[in-house]
Amino acid sequence: MGKVGRFQVMATLQAARARALGLDLDEAKSWGLNRAVFYAAAKRGFRHSGAAGFKPPRVEAAPAGRAAEQPAEAEYLLRGEKAYLAADRSNGLRFAIGDEVQTSRDFDWQVQRRFNDWDTAWAEALALIEAAEPADLKSQRRFYEHVYKPLRDKLAARWSALPESAAQAP
Repeated sequence: MGKVGRFQVMATLQAARARALGLDLDEAKSWGLNRAVFYAAAKRGFRHSGAAGFKPPRVEAAPAGRAAEQPAEAEYLLRGEKAYLAADRSNGLRFAIGDEVQTSRDFDWQVQRRFNDWDTAWAEALALIEAAEPADLKSQRRFYEHVYKPLRDKLAARWSALPESAAQAP
């Protein structure tokens, strides 16, 4: 624990952004992890993912006279940034890349557990998002260029250096 990298910073800031833009906490964690996975794959040029890994979930046509069991639209747009929705939405919005659904539990495992003091880091992320220009939150490119990129290394270092919180101590 204690080593926070750019992946965790992206996931945390994207989750905070999604939270500020109206998603509930579980949905925001799914969004944050989804975006971190997407950007990590994009950085590698989507190697080892295969083109099929980034297609929307398949939606079967309903038989004549019956409504489709799944919504026909599997894309979700959050203020100018598109992600694919998981087919099962019974527990709210969850985002997916190919057949891989990013859940809040996955977020906790891949992101949150890396922090010595998650509560402090999360509060800082929420404050940074609240202080950001509204236009920066509404645009994928502006968010990346004006919020994430200038802060990523500073936040990774600061969040890695946070002492273990008393709540997490045995």
